[in-house]
Amino acid sequence: MSSKLIGHRELFKDFVNFYNLGKLPNKILLSGHKGIGKSVFSSHFLNYIFSKEEEYPYDLENNEILERNKSYNLYFNNVHPNIFKIQKNVEKKNIEIEQIRNMIKFQNSSSFNNKERFVLIDDAEFLNINSTNALLKSIEEPNSNLNFIIIHDSNVKIKETLKSRCIEFKLYLKSSEIEFIIDSYFKNSIYSKISEDFKTHYNNPSFLINFIKFCNDKEIDFENISITEFIKILIDNKNYLKENFVLENLNFFIELFFYRNSNLVKNYSYDLKEYFYQKLSNVKKYNLDLESFFIEFEDVLINE
Repeated sequence: MSSKLIGHRELFKDFVNFYNLGKLPNKILLSGHKGIGKSVFSSHFLNYIFSKEEEYPYDLENNEILERNKSYNLYFNNVHPNIFKIQKNVEKKNIEIEQIRNMIKFQNSSSFNNKERFVLIDDAEFLNINSTNALLKSIEEPNSNLNFIIIHDSNVKIKETLKSRCIEFKLYLKSSEIEFIIDSYFKNSIYSKISEDFKTHYNNPSFLINFIKFCNDKEIDFENISITEFIKILIDNKNYLKENFVLENLNFFIELFFYRNSNLVKNYSYDLKEYFYQKLSNVKKYNLDLESFFIEFEDVLINE
């Protein structure tokens, strides 16, 4: 968790005002691209609420969590009595219904300190049908002092029945904020050096940080490499079979390839882009062979 909130400060002020005026919606959906700080935003807001009467309360002027604060440490260790967190377990494909059932137990239990309570659901796009239905039943008639904050990657659809029950707030970062985050992370003016193929079309500091780390680890020149050259390296080294960073961003790499090489699609009588999009979707959906996908991709597009 970042102790300083970078970006989203106007929305944070709005949330603070809503809360202090007693007008905070009790079912909030935070939407935005993966990696732009939705979870960090939520943790800062919850710390503002619960640290008010504690030592080292939230520094609202600087949008900073003071790490000696009691609520911060309880939240960080996932034992805060007034906050129940749900997110997809690393080894699982979905948020499972058992996690929602445990949340319902929290919902139905009494609060020993009579303070409001919050359910924070990260990775809402990983709710399956059963867990979504169980959640819907829960949020339709929540206890009066129970609030939901649901975090959603806007690149992935969630059930409209869930979305319609929440007040949605859309988060984004300005280019200057992304640059500040990247340069602060590496303690160096590195953002301006990133290849334009990767920097200008993906508004996500988390991706760019991991891209730089991956390139450094593999001795790839992230300053000058094109997306075509990058995919060729991934294919030659079969990184798509063993590197989490690559596996998590395959769709983006393919999409970016077609964006940068749009002339390729025009040279074919059928919709080549949609063909490979659908093929990659089927590979993931049915756990098919990724290697055969990339053999065809390389033969048809990279070596054409």
